[in-house]
Amino acid sequence: MKLTDTQLERYSRHIILNEVGAKGQQKLLESEVLIIGTGGLGSPAAMFLAAAGVGTIGLVDFDAVELSNLQRQIIHFTPDVGKPKVFSAKEKINQMNPDVEVVTYREMVNSSNIIDIIKDRDYDFIIDGTDNFPAKFLINDACVILKKPFSHAGIIRFDGQTMTYVPEKGPCFRCIFQNPPPPDAVPTCRQAGVLGVMGGIIGTIQATEAIKYLLGIGDLLTGYILIYNALKMEFRKVKINKRESCEICGKNPTIKELIDYEQPQCDLKG
Repeated sequence: MKLTDTQLERYSRHIILNEVGAKGQQKLLESEVLIIGTGGLGSPAAMFLAAAGVGTIGLVDFDAVELSNLQRQIIHFTPDVGKPKVFSAKEKINQMNPDVEVVTYREMVNSSNIIDIIKDRDYDFIIDGTDNFPAKFLINDACVILKKPFSHAGIIRFDGQTMTYVPEKGPCFRCIFQNPPPPDAVPTCRQAGVLGVMGGIIGTIQATEAIKYLLGIGDLLTGYILIYNALKMEFRKVKINKRESCEICGKNPTIKELIDYEQPQCDLKG
């Protein structure tokens, strides 16, 4: 594939980077990223990946846009209230960059469909933009089984965290958080709240990790968890190790099938 004159102009600030160049931009245009959840995290991730020229973006979300979403879910606008989030997000991406093909899945991920969704386009990288623990463990386990790299993230109040899993190169989400917490251990989104910009900060980091992985450049958050506190304006990068006894990625995995955990709908605000 050769870049057109329009693409050379659109992506010129990428192309002049030695780490990207025309070949790297072509690679992005040929890449496919799946974003599960088009809320606080998925919104900025989707917008920046689209702007960057990632050729195919899959969007998974069952929910419709609510007025309370608009404080942080920046891909959705006031006229979108009541509209399915995946359709609202697709409209904005199509307006932003016609180079991008948007594939929508208006579904709630569960053990019976997540494998098929990931395999649908054989996505190169997965972004977890969900807001609940059952989905986060499900995405982790599915990606480990399918040997797919993914970015985990969660935000609540003034705090955020993110890490990147690459098969055979570092710990997975379950290496750190072995099992979902008890139902009442973590405040729900309605109880705790979240500063609107948190999704932009952490979701943009997720998009950065996806782009770096696709281009094969830089150092990923593999083997680390990045923790951010907005009130202190403090980032901490904490080293984490692969747990050899991990139930899904360890030497002798005990999880052979995907699990649908029952938890409150909103645990980590996405």
